[in-house]
Amino acid sequence: MSEEYRDQVDIMRLARESDDFRRVVMTGEKLQIVLMTIPPGEEIGAESHVGHDQVLLFVEGSGEAVLEGERSAVSAGELVLVRSGVHHNFLNTGDRPLRLITAYAPPEHPAGTVHTGKAEADAAEHDH
Repeated sequence: MSEEYRDQVDIMRLARESDDFRRVVMTGEKLQIVLMTIPPGEEIGAESHVGHDQVLLFVEGSGEAVLEGERSAVSAGELVLVRSGVHHNFLNTGDRPLRLITAYAPPEHPAGTVHTGKAEADAAEHDH
């Protein structure tokens, strides 16, 4: 069975091994777990999710969180809660990939989604 449909995975290992911009790992009825890897100098992209809360757990690298225009440093081991409707962005300010695990409640992306880069993710978002 593919890892996208398992109920138990070594999420830290998967996060450290993934080079995909976005990889949906688990999707339940009310929660979704997604891995993200942001290359040095790049960003997730400014956005807000109406009706969705998001939690981001940083696994490797360093970056900057921007929540409603307020900037703060983020690094491995830190967690950020983005409440529904909050305008946010996350930038990689380091010299290696910024790897993170994010959870959306309720799910944000179709189960099994994989976007290898930000351009692919942006195109998919534009299409739906």
